[in-house]
Amino acid sequence: MALVAVPSQGAVPAETKSTEPLPPVIVTPCDPWPRPYFLGGGLRKVRPYHFTYNTYCKERWRGRKLIDIFSTEFRERTLAYYKGAIEKGLVTVNGQPTTPETVILNGQMISHTLHRHEPPVTSQLIGIVHEDNDMIVINKPAGVPVHPAGRYNYNSVVEIMRADRGYCWNPMPCNRLDRLTSGLMFVGKHAEAAAKMGVQLKSRTIKKEYLARVIGEFPTGDVICDQPILQISPKLGLNRVRANGKEARTIFKRVAYYPPESKHGGVVEDTRTDVEKNRDAKMAWKAMNGYSIVRCLPLTGRTHQLRVHLQFLGHPITNDPIYCNQGVFGPDLGAGDSTGDKDEDIITRLSRMGKEEVAEAKAYHEELMEEYNKKKAEKMSGEFCEICDTPLYTDPGPHELGIYLHARKYECAEGNWSYETDIPAWALPPHGHEDVSAAILQADSTTLTEEIEKLKLHELENESEAGQVQEVKEFRRSLWAHPGDM
Repeated sequence: MALVAVPSQGAVPAETKSTEPLPPVIVTPCDPWPRPYFLGGGLRKVRPYHFTYNTYCKERWRGRKLIDIFSTEFRERTLAYYKGAIEKGLVTVNGQPTTPETVILNGQMISHTLHRHEPPVTSQLIGIVHEDNDMIVINKPAGVPVHPAGRYNYNSVVEIMRADRGYCWNPMPCNRLDRLTSGLMFVGKHAEAAAKMGVQLKSRTIKKEYLARVIGEFPTGDVICDQPILQISPKLGLNRVRANGKEARTIFKRVAYYPPESKHGGVVEDTRTDVEKNRDAKMAWKAMNGYSIVRCLPLTGRTHQLRVHLQFLGHPITNDPIYCNQGVFGPDLGAGDSTGDKDEDIITRLSRMGKEEVAEAKAYHEELMEEYNKKKAEKMSGEFCEICDTPLYTDPGPHELGIYLHARKYECAEGNWSYETDIPAWALPPHGHEDVSAAILQADSTTLTEEIEKLKLHELENESEAGQVQEVKEFRRSLWAHPGDM
C-alpha cells in the first residue's frame, strides 16, 4: 500500500471539505539506519519493521467511507485486517482515532501504522554506466522498483543507492522504468541537474531503444502501433488499448526469430495428431512457437506502453506475468482487444494472481519450464507473522524477478550524449544460432524515425491536412495484422 501526499485538485463543495486544522506531526515514520538488509538465495531481503504511511485525501476518495477506500485501493492485506487496524487505532484521520464508517473529506490526512513486510528483490548490484558531478547513469536490475511504492520501500533503487552512498545523499531519478523492466536510468545528484535532464527526457528529442523477447514469429520490417492506452484498474496497475485512452505510439523491428528446439537440439518436429491440431487451432497462443527478439522505439511514454502494444499485436513479452497470462486474458492472450467488453472478468482473474494462484506468464514456451520454477513463485505461504499476524508470502522464483524487457539505449537527438548497456543474456542467441549482437549494436534508430516521416505518422500540425487522417490510418493498418484479424 503506497500512501503518499498529493495536492488537492480543484474546488470542492463545502460539505466535503475538512475544516479541522492538521496537527504539526501525525506519526513520525520509522526510519531505521543502517537499512535492515540481508542477502540470501540470490535475493536482497529486508527484515520486517514498523512503519507509518501518511497521505492526504485523494480526489477520488472524497466523500467515501474509510473502509471502502482501503478495500478498493489496496490489495496487500485483507478487508478484515483493515477493519481491525482502524478499530485498534492503527489507522487515524488527522491524527485522531476513527471508525471504518468515517467519511473522508478533502484536506484530511490518513495515517496507517503497521508492521511492514517487504518483498525480496534480486541481489544483483545496480550497474553504473556513467557518472560525473551532476548525473549517474545506471543499469537498473529487473524486479527492483525505482521509488518506494506499494509493498516496496527500502527495496527500491532510491533507497538502495542511498544506503550505498550515505543517509544524507538524496538520489533524484529523472526517468522511471516499470519494476519488472531492466535498463538505463538517469539519477541526478542535485536538483538542478535532475530538472534539466527531466525536461530533456519529457521532450521528444531523446531517442529511446528497448529490447524485448516476445512469443512467436514477429513480423519483419517496421511495425508501427499507435493504439491509445487507458489505465482500467489503478489498484492492479492494469492498462489496455482503448479508444478513449491517451495517445501512444511505438515502432517495433524484429532482430531475430528462434523456432522452438528440442532438449537434444534441432527444431522440434510437430507430432500432434489431427485432433490435437484442431484443438490447438482454437488456442492462438499455442501456435506462437518459438520466440523473437524485437527492438522497440517508443515515441510516447505511457505506463506499460511497450507491454500493452506488444500484447495488442499478438506477441506479448514471453514471461510477462500480466499481459502474457492465458489464465487472465484467455486463449488469444488479449490480442487485438480494444473493446473493454471483458474488462470486469479480466480484473477479477488478475486480482487472484499472487493470492490463490501463482502469477506467471502462461505462453507456449513457458510449458517447457521445469516444474520447480513453475511452483517456486511468490504467493501466500499459509504462514503468519508472529508479531502482526499478517499472512506471509513465499520468496519469488527467478521468473518473477523481471521480464524480458530492457531499456538498452538513450541518445540525445542533437548528438550531445549517448548511453547504452550490454545486451541482456536473454536476448543473446541460443547455442548453435547466429550471433545477432552486432546487428543490435549497430542498428540506428534514425532509420525508423525517417520511416515515420515517410508514412506521415507524425502529428498533423496543419489543420488543412485533417482530411488525410483516415487515409493515413488505413495505410498504418496495412503494415501489420494481429491474430484477431486472421
